Amino acid sequence: MMKKIMFLCTFFAGLITGTAISQDLKEKDVPELVKSALLKKFPDAKKVSWEKEKGNFEANWGGKSGEDHSAIFTPSGDFKELTEAISIDKLPPGIVPYVTKNFNGAKIKEAGKVTDASGKHMFEVELKGKDLLFDEKGVFIKED
Repeated sequence: MMKKIMFLCTFFAGLITGTAISQDLKEKDVPELVKSALLKKFPDAKKVSWEKEKGNFEANWGGKSGEDHSAIFTPSGDFKELTEAISIDKLPPGIVPYVTKNFNGAKIKEAGKVTDASGKHMFEVELKGKDLLFDEKGVFIKED
């Protein structure tokens, strides 16, 4: 009972503050339209885990962690973006110094190359509790 209360408090706090709460999903809870869109666009996607975030569906697959690839689809099956895990040394040169200077020397936990539906590339880095987006040249865009 206490776990339910804590979950509901966290959920509603997230709604009130506008914080995105990601929710793990079982495959049976993902619309067939979304699953078929994933397999059509990424036929090699195997052992997929699903999350629902900001109203969209996120498929994760590949690598040791199962999250080397992450694709986001709308509920109607439209592709939004693909994030591919990359090593930190593959980031454009300005990103690591920017993070060090502007985030108290925070350590980058994960890095990814993001490609949106139009083919535009960005880079995403994960810090403790934050995701930061940068353009192709390593210029900061926003905190996500």
